[in-house]
Amino acid sequence: MGQPTNLYSDFQIILLLSLCWGQRSNPDDERPSCGRCDLRLSCNCSFDGFTRVPMVTDHALSLDLSYNNITVVTDDDLTGHRQLRVLSLHGNKIAEIHPSAFNPLWSLEELDLSKNQLTALDQKWFNKLEALQQLNLLNNPYSCLGSPSVFQGLVRLRRLHFGGPVLEELKRGDLSGVTELEELTVHANNLMRYESGTLAYVWPLGRVTLSLHSPFLTNEALASAVLSDVSYPETPVIIEDLHLIGNDTVQPFRAAAKKRIRYLTLRNISLSDEALVNFLEEFSGVPLTFFMGDGVTLTGEGRWERARWTDQKSFDEFYIRNAVVLDVFKFVSFLELGFLLQYPRKVSVVNCKVFVMPCLTSALLKNLQYLDLSDNLLSDMTLKETLCDGNGTMKDLRVLNISGNALQSFSLLTHLVLKLSKLTHLDVSRNGYNSMPQSCSWPSTLRYLNLSWTSLTTITPCLPKTLKVLDLSNNDLKNLSQALPALREIHLSGNKLLRLPSGSLFPNLQTLTIQSNTLNMFSHSDLQSYQRLQSLQAGQNKFVCSCDFVDFFQSVMKGSGDVHLTDGEETYICDSPLFLQGEELGQVHRSIVECHQVLFVSVSCGVVLFVVILLSVLLWRLHAIWYLKMTWAWLNAKRNSRQRRCKDRDSEALLSFDAFVSYSERDASWVENFLVPELEEPRETDEGIMNPRHPRPLTLCLHKRDFLPGNWIVDNIMSAMERSRRTIFVLSENFVQSDWCRYELDFSHFWLFDGDSGRDAAILILLEPLSKDDVPKRFCKLRKLMSSTTYLEWPQEEEKVEGFWRSLRHALRGEEEEDD
Repeated sequence: MGQPTNLYSDFQIILLLSLCWGQRSNPDDERPSCGRCDLRLSCNCSFDGFTRVPMVTDHALSLDLSYNNITVVTDDDLTGHRQLRVLSLHGNKIAEIHPSAFNPLWSLEELDLSKNQLTALDQKWFNKLEALQQLNLLNNPYSCLGSPSVFQGLVRLRRLHFGGPVLEELKRGDLSGVTELEELTVHANNLMRYESGTLAYVWPLGRVTLSLHSPFLTNEALASAVLSDVSYPETPVIIEDLHLIGNDTVQPFRAAAKKRIRYLTLRNISLSDEALVNFLEEFSGVPLTFFMGDGVTLTGEGRWERARWTDQKSFDEFYIRNAVVLDVFKFVSFLELGFLLQYPRKVSVVNCKVFVMPCLTSALLKNLQYLDLSDNLLSDMTLKETLCDGNGTMKDLRVLNISGNALQSFSLLTHLVLKLSKLTHLDVSRNGYNSMPQSCSWPSTLRYLNLSWTSLTTITPCLPKTLKVLDLSNNDLKNLSQALPALREIHLSGNKLLRLPSGSLFPNLQTLTIQSNTLNMFSHSDLQSYQRLQSLQAGQNKFVCSCDFVDFFQSVMKGSGDVHLTDGEETYICDSPLFLQGEELGQVHRSIVECHQVLFVSVSCGVVLFVVILLSVLLWRLHAIWYLKMTWAWLNAKRNSRQRRCKDRDSEALLSFDAFVSYSERDASWVENFLVPELEEPRETDEGIMNPRHPRPLTLCLHKRDFLPGNWIVDNIMSAMERSRRTIFVLSENFVQSDWCRYELDFSHFWLFDGDSGRDAAILILLEPLSKDDVPKRFCKLRKLMSSTTYLEWPQEEEKVEGFWRSLRHALRGEEEEDD
């Protein structure tokens, strides 16, 4: 019974391992991850080729997954993201979303599902998104919004965008649950069925954008119904993608006119002469105050005579951008609109290739206060015509924007605007003013002047002293030294300034922008020169992160002082020194060593000098130099000794003496008169009595007679020691004080205590009482030997002399003393 059970268990284990192996071997089952999240917990995972929702930190507040290849959003792809506020899935290939995929996103405020492959919308997706404020469902292939209403539970929704190329039907109840909107966008270029009142369900309604290309051409009633539902006096209406040919295509605007709308924008439209006249007739007497045409193509010849009888007195702002005249050679003139131009207070004709506005046309703008002719083809000559040679025709003009043209003469400009007695704002940026005259006259009312992107290299006193705001950014300025006492705001970004301008030039300055220059640093004194400066933007410069500047900058970032850096800490990057290049100034920490190099070097040198002196004293006290010197000499002597031994293998043949005697010259008489005769010439009677075998006399090595002349002293000492069985030190005060004995003892010290000689090689003879403390401390082993070894002391009593010589002979021969 046991065998089948074991087989069954083995089978289970093999099956489990195979399943685990199968899971590991399939990389498609593993979710990818994305770590591109900044400090604000915003994760940008767009354009990364993901095929499914990647894993990111659970603390993410914003997640951008746009332009990937995601096809499905599963029920657990977004699990754990309760803190997520913004989610963008724009530009993927999503065709399927699990009903509970967005359930974990309780805090989600913005959701973008535009430009995907969703063929149907599911109300279950949004059941738990009670905090959702913005929803984008544009450009998906669904034909209807579905039932029940997909927006039923989105009570906080304020911005809604839906529709696409195949949206065919909108019916009542589709927007059920949406109580009010700040912005509504509906793309319904191919809308075929619309139930009146569908969009009227939402109130209040903010800005509305409609794309109704096909309904305007083929279904006037449908287009009128849509316009009628969203047209309110305070609701701006934007209508896109229109082709207005004749009277029929303009009829839907009648519904908007009846609702007396005030703000209308036509975007990306083509317009014939007949359609334009009919449009003006439809809005005759309607309080339309703002009209904007963005991307307008005029297909006619400008023959609008019939429209001059319409009532357009309510026109206040007229804005045309990116307008094109299809057949410019047949086009008559805008003078036919003279009846219309006398009413607006604001006129903008932007990027319309206008090279001149005749003075006759300018004279028609009787109520004009704001004129924008930017990004056109005006030159100095045509500007002279447009401003009627500076005769002040537009007497109420307050704002003039002629930026982005081909103007070059600064003197002519000042002449043309001098008589505009109410002019406060002048924008001449993005022109070719390479220089300015030394002096010029301006309207006394001028407060704002924009001279950015004009290639100016110097600034002269020509600038008006009445300015409060001056923009000189993106020029070639290297310094600024003109006083502007009334100036409150100046912009100098994109120049070549090396330092902050002197604050004494601008006593009332409150805002200074000086980004992207060649500024290396600024200091407390620089900012202190500005009496009222509150906001400074100086990032994106090549800062030298010196210790003083780093400390000062970090103190400013912490809010110390009245000046605030309003462009963000991350824009202040170190350019030098090299090891800090690319580091954020706010994160840099300079050490004391780096910041106080002179003090550090001084202290270090002092410490090093003190240590050297202390070490020198210590080495002198411990005789380390002497030890090194003796070691080197000893090593040389040992080498020479080995060379000598190599010549004679028989070490016993080298032993020529019984003892080498080290003594002082002052003790030479004792050595020569007592030691030598006693040991080398013993008396026969004494020896005969004591030893009938008459032992041989002892041989001693004395430096006076046995050292070879001409040899190095160390070699002589080493040779004598090697050829002697013992070494006798005749110690006395003279020995200790003798330079020769001490020098001789220096070298013999090493030999005596080398491992090959042994501790019994030394025989100490004290001629007079001498303690170990009298021996120099550097002879540490000799001092130790005097403490641990019995030494011979020269007796003062005559009867003890014979015992002294007997002990010395026995010590030299290595024999034990015999009993008498």
